[in-house]
Amino acid sequence: MTPQNTPRTALVTGAGSRRGIGRATAHALAADGYAVAVLDLDKESAEEAAREIAARHGVETLALAADVTDADAVDAAVAQAEAALPPIGALVNNAGITSPVPFLEVSPAEWDRIFDVNVRGGFLITQRVAAGMAERGFGRIVFLSSVSAERGGGVFGGVAYSAAKAGLLGFARALARELGPSGVTVNCVAPGLIDTDITQGKLDEDRKAAMVADIPVRRIGGVDDVAEVVAFLARPGSGYVTGATYDVNGGSHIH
Repeated sequence: MTPQNTPRTALVTGAGSRRGIGRATAHALAADGYAVAVLDLDKESAEEAAREIAARHGVETLALAADVTDADAVDAAVAQAEAALPPIGALVNNAGITSPVPFLEVSPAEWDRIFDVNVRGGFLITQRVAAGMAERGFGRIVFLSSVSAERGGGVFGGVAYSAAKAGLLGFARALARELGPSGVTVNCVAPGLIDTDITQGKLDEDRKAAMVADIPVRRIGGVDDVAEVVAFLARPGSGYVTGATYDVNGGSHIH
């Protein structure tokens, strides 16, 4: 299936990690017929992901190496995608970093580091891509927030991380109002405990068992659980869903 039978590209940030949500999402979007631009700080990981996606799904792909906090690098990367692939129809703001530092120990530099990647990075690339989407009358923008933004902290993220991810919720909701008349939807996905490299090896078995026992579906989430929700929000048929937050947490935070 192609998006409305119109060739379009999905740009996914932070999609280089082999076990990450970004790469799984890029695969899900490719399975829906999107060409895929894989953007990551690590050039080799981006190239590997692009090759893997192209081989598995038979779609056009492009690897982009860029720091999402650098406006010039973002502009150059998006320009490269625009020149090489079909028009960008979906943007997934997945690039992000976490921080477990207790609030009273957070330095201004640490606070800025978390907000730069999670919020500034989302701002720079979204603003660069959104104008073209609005002009063409179609766009799907998805931000990866976190259950930490909703419940106030989590397993691995402290105050800085929770605040940054909460900022994305307000960002997406306000932007949804602005871009809705132009055919562009903006939504958030808020994962709970997901099995990625971020969580791998950081939970002892007793704590892990206790956490799973508190999740109604009785398991830790997988990257595909998140990717499938993002893919739904990127489809043409989701055009009446905007300004929403989809929780992917197995019911661990029902509100």
